[in-house]
Amino acid sequence: MPYPQDVIIRPVVTEKSTRLMAENKYTFFVHPRATKVEIRRAVEELFGVHVVQVNTLKVRGKQRRLGRRIGRTPDRKKAVVTLKPGDKIEIIEGL
Repeated sequence: MPYPQDVIIRPVVTEKSTRLMAENKYTFFVHPRATKVEIRRAVEELFGVHVVQVNTLKVRGKQRRLGRRIGRTPDRKKAVVTLKPGDKIEIIEGL
């Protein structure tokens, strides 16, 4: 993936991800084919921080109904990025 904007889709803002921010860990939805190295480079380039560790997980889509029709939400990939002590991503903490 050539551009960091293509790797990182958006931050995950939930109660758990907000709690993890206190431990200097930030959660993002990322491109399903992005590797840990690409995610690390994208976060460092976009936010100007130093990444210590990247953990990834795939989130399977859930089955949903709308009337008689059954569909699925899309599969997604999340990345939990641990930053060097002292670094922060200010944009996300303001949400």
